[in-house]
Amino acid sequence: MKTTAGTRLVILGRDGVLNEYREGHVTAADEWRPLAGALEAVARINHAGWHTVVATNQSGIGRGMIEMSAVNAVHAHMNQLMQTYGARIDAVFFCPHTPQDDCDCRKPRPGLMQDIARRYGIDLTGVPMVGDTARDLSAAQAAGCEPHLVLSGRAAALAPEQVQALLAQVPGARAHADLGAFADHLLLRDHHPDSRFGALS
Repeated sequence: MKTTAGTRLVILGRDGVLNEYREGHVTAADEWRPLAGALEAVARINHAGWHTVVATNQSGIGRGMIEMSAVNAVHAHMNQLMQTYGARIDAVFFCPHTPQDDCDCRKPRPGLMQDIARRYGIDLTGVPMVGDTARDLSAAQAAGCEPHLVLSGRAAALAPEQVQALLAQVPGARAHADLGAFADHLLLRDHHPDSRFGALS
């Protein structure tokens, strides 16, 4: 989707999409470990003219497991690693709340994406959003984004039939092996906008 200024935007989840998912949360910079090929995928997306932003639930903040200064250090580390591959994350939007806070910004609610829309002056219709959980797909659907599931994080534990059942719950959702496969799909579609692709790449 383009803004009035012509900007093309992709919204990415963080844990399980860009970096290895950790059950106990990423609480320090050295715990943020990129998934194989993920940084290269962001670079390819950027070089094709797309801007990338991150939308992530970070309830560890609300649970008292990580301080804001540590979150900032994690994202500074992430951006340094991105730069070594010629990749760039424009901004990180995160929800610091716990599920009990009942906020509007914690996925599967669409608040984070609506914040992104306001920041960029963009209509979210058709904006690709990539995540690794059912919650991400639901958030994309609620925000009007184009939902994409990667099987590199929490969804990696799903059997093929479970993946298909999950996709069936969110019309238009597609699954990809990882962020590199999503980048392949996006860039191929850029070159062949009238083509149709299957639900799994």
